[in-house]
Order: sequence, then structure tokens, then C-alpha cells
Amino acid sequence: MTLPVVTTAPQGAPHALIVVTTAPQITDHFGIRVVRDDLFPGGTKARFAGQLFDGVDEVVYASPAEGGAQTALAIVAEQLGKRATIFVARRRVPHARTLMAKAHGAKIFQVSPGYLSVVQARARRYCAATGARLAPFGFDLAWSTGAISEAALTTGEMPEEVWCAGGSGTLARGLAKAWPRARLNVVQVGRDLIVAGAAMHKHGLPFGAVARTKPPFPSDPHYDAKAFELCLARHGPGKVLFWNVAGPAD
Repeated sequence: MTLPVVTTAPQGAPHALIVVTTAPQITDHFGIRVVRDDLFPGGTKARFAGQLFDGVDEVVYASPAEGGAQTALAIVAEQLGKRATIFVARRRVPHARTLMAKAHGAKIFQVSPGYLSVVQARARRYCAATGARLAPFGFDLAWSTGAISEAALTTGEMPEEVWCAGGSGTLARGLAKAWPRARLNVVQVGRDLIVAGAAMHKHGLPFGAVARTKPPFPSDPHYDAKAFELCLARHGPGKVLFWNVAGPAD
């Protein structure tokens, strides 16, 4: 598969390199417009992760075991002919996300003890020794919100209310930039998070647990599926849009 690219990067991007603006596909479910980035190779984060490889051959990411960014990075690296290296907590059986990243060519380092702070420290040490670039948590980058905003605007949608899952808050800030007049709702599924101007909803399950229900479209059970549960239960009147970042691991 070949990722389409444009020659103009969002504001803050270092160069015009690998920013994917192919319009997301949208389907209707229960009267909600669902942005189907599960249909995009690597999901939403793959739209702008290519910028991380600008000037380097290897990018390193410290990932939660269930984190979708590890597979997005692996898929983009595979497309570019470069290397993704993932540091992740050691598990007796690696999570399907990690196995998917490995299947796409990522180099995997399992870390014990598996606290995220320890995993991140190991990743930083590796980068200091090798000169590889360390990707920030959630790919929270200067150009990420611009890339997300541009992708959102290509849909032609004008929602009155927007829902998404929130980990680092990158997606939510991009959607707020695209649709500043919409009511923005962010479902916190990981660490504590505040997004300016958004209504925050905390899901009752920890990130490592899967959602209680399965959406009628492919959705990450640790992330987007939880947000869709609350979107269905709490959304307001008018045109509602839900952003689905990625499907479950293959």
C-alpha cells in the first residue's frame, strides 16, 4: 500500500514531507457521522507521523502495551523504507498491537519492570546511544494539530458537536481547530487530561481494559470504542460527529 502525500506541510512542520490529507471516509451509525480513520493505513496518527523521519533513519517510541501509535509508526516507517523501534512493557504474550508493529518491520524491545516511566527512560537512553529520534508521547508534535485539522476539513462536514477519545489530547486540539464553533467532547481513556474549551468525560475503565460494547464499525477496544460508548449515551442535539482513530490490531 502506498500512502498519498501532499507538498505543503501544516504550520510548524519542518518540511513539506509526508503529511497525508486524503479525505477520511464517513459512515452513519445511530444518527452519528463517524469518521472512519480505521480505513486509513495506520489510523489518524499515520497521517502526520512521517514528519518524524525527516533527517533520520530511525524513530523510537515508548509505548503502552495497547497503544496504537506503535503500529502507526511501524506502518509509516515501512512505507518510507526506514526503521521504527518500539520500547514496551514486557508481557508473557505481547499485545496484538506490538505484534502488529513487529509484523510491519518494527524492532521491539520489551522492558521489565514495565512501568511507562521505566519504558520511556530506556527509550531515551537508547536514543542517546544511537542518535535515533525519540517520538513524543501520543505524537504530540508542533504540526500534528494542523495535519488533523486539515484532514478534518477535507471531509466537508460542519458538525454541531464533535466527540473523540483523548490520550495526549493531540486529536482533540486538531478537531477544535477545524471546527471551533462545534461543541467538543473528549473522552479521557488514559492519563488525566484537560483540553481547553472541551467538555471532558472520564471513562470508568482503565486504558488496559477493553470497552464493554463493540461499535458497529472496526474500532480500537482500548481507545475509540470506549469514547463511542459515551458518545452514544451523552451526545446532544444537532449534527454529531465521532472521530474513530483506528481499528483493532490485526
